Amino acid sequence: MLTKESLQFLDDLKKNNNREWFQENKKRYEVFKKDYHQLVSDFLDVMKPLDPALELLEIKNCTFRINRDIRFSKDKSPYKAHLGVWMSTGAKGANRAGYYVHIEKGASFIAGGFYSPESEDLKKVRKEIAFFQDDLEEILNNKDFKKEFGNLDINENNSLKSMPRGYEKDHPAIEFLKLKSYTATQVYDISEVTKKDFVSKMSQKLIALKPLNDFINRALETEE
Repeated sequence: MLTKESLQFLDDLKKNNNREWFQENKKRYEVFKKDYHQLVSDFLDVMKPLDPALELLEIKNCTFRINRDIRFSKDKSPYKAHLGVWMSTGAKGANRAGYYVHIEKGASFIAGGFYSPESEDLKKVRKEIAFFQDDLEEILNNKDFKKEFGNLDINENNSLKSMPRGYEKDHPAIEFLKLKSYTATQVYDISEVTKKDFVSKMSQKLIALKPLNDFINRALETEE
């Protein structure tokens, strides 16, 4: 779990998102960073036995820099006022499906799957779905997945208006083949973060995504 002090730091940073304030509160940031890394360590301790594919992950593989990349953004705020934990088997330079925990006041959620893949990776996943639609539907109909996530994130922002090239309009997996990302999400209240069972509770929810992650990673790792 995170401390209330760390959550307060994020709140204060959101209200004072500038370099001068950040430098004046550098000691608070260092305490926050230590707390952040401990949270990641706690998640890895619980998740690794549940998904052995994560065994080689270290804290540094699962954290994000607090500095924002503002080069192409209209929002020039220099710092992230949220916290993220990303657990994935992908080696450096290789994008793979995984598990994500997002902590932000009014916008906290857990998620997993494959977000915004590169074109070639997306083609591989779509090909896997086209040939093994039954496997995907079995995963999505699993009672644990249905209970926690309901379905994949399917909406107009995440779906093509027409079928991707190479697939017939009447393909039985049309709903899935049109997706641009393959993710599932569950929102939660930020008050959960400071509870002692936060990590274990969220881990039990996240592990319901393991079959989906395995299906996606199988597609990415299969030789043509």
